[in-house]
Amino acid sequence: MKAISTSLENKKNLSEARLAYDNRDANASAQVHKKKEIEMDLKGSSPENHQKSGEFIKSVVLGGLDGIVTTFAVVSGATGGGLGIEVILVLGFSNILADALSMGVGDALSSKAEQEYILAEKDRETWEMENYPEGEIQEMIEIFIKKGMTKEDAGLVIRKYAEYPDLFVEFMMNFELDLPIPNDDDNPWKHGLVTFCSFIFFGLFPLLGYAVLYTTSISESDLFIISCNVSAIMFFILGAVKTKFSKKKWYYGGIEILVMGSSTAAVSYLVGFLVERIIR
Repeated sequence: MKAISTSLENKKNLSEARLAYDNRDANASAQVHKKKEIEMDLKGSSPENHQKSGEFIKSVVLGGLDGIVTTFAVVSGATGGGLGIEVILVLGFSNILADALSMGVGDALSSKAEQEYILAEKDRETWEMENYPEGEIQEMIEIFIKKGMTKEDAGLVIRKYAEYPDLFVEFMMNFELDLPIPNDDDNPWKHGLVTFCSFIFFGLFPLLGYAVLYTTSISESDLFIISCNVSAIMFFILGAVKTKFSKKKWYYGGIEILVMGSSTAAVSYLVGFLVERIIR
């Protein structure tokens, strides 16, 4: 219960800190940090812990956007090419599963490769620090001088950091190589699974009208209009969700993804239409 209470307090403090930043209220920000300092003194709690709520947002947006665009591309291309509803459903559902697997595995493997590269660079920096620390220290001093710090201050700061080798290596990875070290709980397969699920979830919407209303008397052109509207709504929702983890207004994010996704879908329809005209 104590752990749950501490977690809730951290989330509340973080929400208050973000609200203070959004309002550019320096006094409110100071009050949040003072409150946190008091809690640390009373409970011995850890410093401000920023939640990783946006950890998977890249995978959600990547999978969701590609799911809608790819599936709607099949729908619009098949419609523009004059293919039947049965073909649209077969191509659409088979495409969703195949592409979702491809996207999920691709995201996981690319994230894994990136992590392996970063850890390999970390091992190299650690070895260099163990065997020639002065060279690494001088490299970091030069970097800080280029960033505007005086040589004396840079030397003071870097040599103090160098007294803590593990911290210094992490410091070098961020400032020298611009490579953040992955956490122990960063599992690339989690990102792949999120991409897979996001692709399937959002990718189903362009096909919903065809699947649900297939047996009705609604014409193929009307079904395509329904698919266009549903896809547009999901584009907007996906863009709005993305802004939860950024500083954009929700409607700006929604419009951005709506315009980009709709443009891609329009090209797909045009290609299908032109190919059908050329073949016939």
